Formats: sequence, C-alpha cells, structure tokens
Amino acid sequence: MNLSARLNAARGNSPASESAGFTVPSVPVIPLTATAETATSSAGGTALAGLKQRAGEALFERMGGRLTDPHLSEDDLRKSAREELSQVIDEEQVPLTPEERRRLIREIGDDVLGYGPLQRFLDDDSVTEIMVNKADQIYVEQAGQLTLTDSKFATEDHLRRVIERIVSKVGRRIDESSPMVDARLEDGSRVNAIIPPLAVNGPSLTIRKFSRVPLTVQNLADFGTLTPEMAELLDACVKARLNILVTGGTGTGKTTLLNVLSGFLPAEDRIVTIEDAVELQLQQAHVVRLESRPANIEGRGEVSIRDLLRNSLRMRPDRIVVGEVRGGEALDMLQAMNTGHDGSISTVHANSPRDAIARLETLVLMAGMDLPLRAVREQIASAINLIVHLSRLRDGTRRVTHITEVQGMEGDVVTLQDAFVFDYSAGVDRNGRFLGKPVPTGVLPRFVDHFAELGITVSPRVFASQPLLTGRR
Repeated sequence: MNLSARLNAARGNSPASESAGFTVPSVPVIPLTATAETATSSAGGTALAGLKQRAGEALFERMGGRLTDPHLSEDDLRKSAREELSQVIDEEQVPLTPEERRRLIREIGDDVLGYGPLQRFLDDDSVTEIMVNKADQIYVEQAGQLTLTDSKFATEDHLRRVIERIVSKVGRRIDESSPMVDARLEDGSRVNAIIPPLAVNGPSLTIRKFSRVPLTVQNLADFGTLTPEMAELLDACVKARLNILVTGGTGTGKTTLLNVLSGFLPAEDRIVTIEDAVELQLQQAHVVRLESRPANIEGRGEVSIRDLLRNSLRMRPDRIVVGEVRGGEALDMLQAMNTGHDGSISTVHANSPRDAIARLETLVLMAGMDLPLRAVREQIASAINLIVHLSRLRDGTRRVTHITEVQGMEGDVVTLQDAFVFDYSAGVDRNGRFLGKPVPTGVLPRFVDHFAELGITVSPRVFASQPLLTGRR
C-alpha cells in the first residue's frame, strides 16, 4: 500500500470503510503551499496536505514563543522542532516508513522554521524579488519580469508568522501599534512588511534578494550595466577620494553599484557604513557597520541615520558610506564631505543627475535649518564631485545611463557636465533588448588633472571611444 492509500486509511477514507456500510466525512484542509504535491486534486494529495497542515498547527501550539526566540540558535530550534514533530506524527497514527517519516519531518520543519511557500524562491538564484500582496497572491521577479506564482500561504496567520519570524531575528517588531517594518534576511536581502490596519487586504511582504556571492565590477560589465571604460574611471575616482553620489529610481541597482564601488576602497582605509537595515557587503577588514534603530513601543530609543552620521565623525573614519540619504541627514553628509571626509559615497533616489541636485536641496531643507537656497547649492556644488545615475530600462535591464561631473556654480545654478551617457540611438533587438551602451561624451572631466597630481593613471581609451557630444547643463 502506498503512502496516499495509508493516509486515507488512517483518516477513515479508505474504500473498505465505505463498504462496511458507513462513510467517515473528510475534514476540509487548506494546503500549506500550492506545490504540485499539495495542490493536486487527488484524495492522496489532499490527505498528505491535511497531515502537513495538522502537524504544522500542532507544532506551533507546542513550541509557542520558542519559534521566535532570538536567543535560540537555529540548530537548537530545529532539534526541538524535530522532536516535537516526531511526537505529533506518532499521535496521528499513520504508518510511515523511516524514509517517509524523515522526509515529512523535513518538509514540515522547512515550512514552519523556514519561510513557508517563499522558501523555494529564496533558494532560487534566478529570483531577484519576491512580492506577497496577500496570503494567496505571490509575485516574483525573474530577469526583470514580474510573474504571478501558484504558491500560496495557508492563511493570513501563516503569512503573519513568517513575517514575525523574519523581523524578530534582527531585533525588530511588528504589531498593531507598529504595523510596518524594514528588516533583512541572514544573507542581507532587504525585507519590508506591512500589516493591518494599514494593509487593507491583509499582511503584505516584499523581499529584495541579494546575491549569495557579492557581485563584482566584472559581473556588472558582463550584464551590460556599465562598460570596462566606466569601471576604470570609477575605480580611479574612488582611489582619488572623490565624493560620489549614486542616484536612480527604486529597484535600479543603487545598492548593488554601491557595493561594487566599495570594492575599490583601499584595504588600509577605515570605513564606516551607515544604513537603515544592513545590506552592504564590504569585503575589507577595517569596517565598522552601523544600523539605525526604530523607536520602541513607548516611542523612545530611536536612533536615526542622522544620529549615526554625527557619531561617525568622532570615529576617525577615512571613508563614510551612507546606504541611502532620505532626510535631514543630507545636510550632515554634505558638511562631512566639506570638512575633510573626502571619498565618501552615498545613494539618493532621483530620476536624473539634475533631479538629484534638486532632491538634495529638498533633503537639506528637511533638516529644519533656515538656510538660503544659494547657500545650500554652494554646499552641494562644493561637496559632490561625481554623480553616477542608474536607470531601469523598459527591457528590464539596469544600466548606468550617466556619469556626471559636478563642476561648480554659475550664478545660482549648479553646473553639471556629462562624461558618459547611454546611447539610445542604437535601437533594440528583436527581443526588445536595448543594443546601446554608455559612451563617452568626448569632454574630459576636470578631475582628471587631480588624478595626475595623485599619480593615478587612466588609459586614453576611457574617453576616446565613440564620443557622443553633449553640452553642459
């Protein structure tokens, strides 16, 4: 007798029970995930899904708060779960072979202790983003394209438990008094969760996955994000201690490029990173990583990016790397760049290099200082040397579309000069993929003279191939 038949017999649904003159009504169950096994319409598949459902619920009841205890190691947690699951399966009185028993315990353990129906997408390196709109609607991004999957959570409570498990591991909380949170997975993947009453359709979860192995500049060149000439220029700019601002819209790859740029930092420099949720994967040894902290349930204890930025100035940093500037900390960052902390790098949301300047002006004004606009622009023009702008094109690819020098002020305007721009004139191929690439404008940036003073050489081919002329803006 196979497993499905034994499960049906154990639940009283076998043909023998019907022939005996009575029928035991089956218990309706909701499968944990819509995989091929649990989504099948056969009675055996439903019975197996029912066993998993009951065992999972019983495990939650038995283990209680231990499932979200941040002080309990992963190995200890899994060992306790296996012991509890063995007892649960024994109580079900289903005859299983040793191999079937081990497999069932492993599958239920992964579902309860892992991330349920999301686990297979987290293990799939081709998936770059996971979006849970509600318990029964999960989208993923692959190769820049969004796809609705057949995976589902059993209930909203199941989704809520997965969210709580994620946020508890990094010391965050999510409840009705604090219904949205930013967190991260063990590999650094970015997580955002929001629950009712703010999320009307039920809990929502978004995970932006990070590569298990940090991407290198060669990877970005292979993807077409940038060219080898641009990589050589950016390497020289980092080593020359230019202040660099990485800009772009949501999901354009700013943090990925920030990681790559950080790889150019000298190993002997003391680097301080400041982030909302730790995402950067710096490979240097001399690194101090700082992470902001939200307020507690009483509304106290918040430590903002601005607080960390101010504190970092007392830590003798050679380089300050700010994950993202999104508020009044922009003023403190500009002041740090203007007072001896050269070579700092940060990111900001913007739709173009010119828009990045306007956004920085707005962020500085959010600091609450009543500064004249011209004074703000002078600070920006003096502090920022280079803007690297990324765009997500309609073919789903992420490309560096501008490398722009901040040259200074002309009247009341911050002047910008493009060194590289993306060539859209090359058109698209039959699959709709852009054939163009970033090309030099033919204008030599002023900071190239600074390279010579520091003994940093840039090969002539960087600015010589296929120039595309544009004016100053």
